[in-house]
Amino acid sequence: MRTNVFQVLKAVLAAVLISLVFVLLFTVIIQLFSLPTGVIKPVNQVFKILAVVGGGLLFLRGDHGLVKGAVFGAVTVLFTYLIFGLISQSLAFSPMLVSEVLLGAVSGGITGVIAVNLKTRV
Repeated sequence: MRTNVFQVLKAVLAAVLISLVFVLLFTVIIQLFSLPTGVIKPVNQVFKILAVVGGGLLFLRGDHGLVKGAVFGAVTVLFTYLIFGLISQSLAFSPMLVSEVLLGAVSGGITGVIAVNLKTRV
């Protein structure tokens, strides 16, 4: 049990850091190329999924990959939502948050199944 909790916490921390790096890089790209604001939301969704995949592949091992991955994905989305909401000082809960958490749980569950079945360590 303790190992599972630590795996999930390490994976969440890694995914949040990956997400922060993606957002910082994307902010620079937006500034350099004056991208339209319509691309921000879809790109951020892709970044969240990639961050969940990265954190899960790095730290989820053992068994119960679907459960660990789903919990990890949902917690990661909630943490990144809170962090970016606090940074932008616009923390507001909306129905869209529920769909984002579900997306995180699904992508985390799929990643968890893959991660625990990998024979070689990445």
